[in-house]
Amino acid sequence: MVLACVALGLLQGGASAQSLRGSASSLDRQTAQAIQHDFTYLPGTAQLRRFVDTGLLVPVGGNRDYTLKDVSFPFARPATKVFIERLAAQYRRACGERLVVTSLTRPLSLRLRNASDRSVHPTGMALDLRRPQGTCRQWLEATLLYLEGQAVLEATRERSPPHYHVAVFPTQYSAYVDGLTARGSGGARSPRVHIVRRGETLWGIARRHHTSPVALRRANSLSSTRIHPGDALTVPDS
Repeated sequence: MVLACVALGLLQGGASAQSLRGSASSLDRQTAQAIQHDFTYLPGTAQLRRFVDTGLLVPVGGNRDYTLKDVSFPFARPATKVFIERLAAQYRRACGERLVVTSLTRPLSLRLRNASDRSVHPTGMALDLRRPQGTCRQWLEATLLYLEGQAVLEATRERSPPHYHVAVFPTQYSAYVDGLTARGSGGARSPRVHIVRRGETLWGIARRHHTSPVALRRANSLSSTRIHPGDALTVPDS
């Protein structure tokens, strides 16, 4: 199959520069992952229910860290559920509110009018997140960009309605989480993103997170020590 050859090339080539703007190459990488994992594009609700019964899709019901809004089929691949729970816990600690999931597995028969015909939602590996406001939006975008930079997902900022489409790469994301666990980092510190508050300095932020200003500048590609309120800084490992 031609797509299989394309998939291999994309998987070996890695991700390009991150922007959340979406692109044909981003869709290519999502398709490549679906092919690599031999994921079925579920044609209808009957097939979706069979996947739930066999455990290929697992329930996603919400908890103290996240909630579901207008989700017709609250099921996802296991790795996608792990991603939601970890991200939501971090988001709630950073923002003091629950993350909102607006879409999960969606069979081909119920594809939305404005959805791409290459969407991986029918495979169960994708989800949509409501776009928050202010510093919570900055935190969420910085975190998604960080994880996209680790080549464990693809994230796209969508406009109608405002949300983020996220496709989780199961093998890569699971390996990423296992690596954090092996290093003793745990879920709360992966990744660490600091939203700059008024009056803060790069030196003070570095001291608070037990790192150095030089390491902060390198991790965020800063040309100077100048920072501004609202900036989202990725905090490197100590």
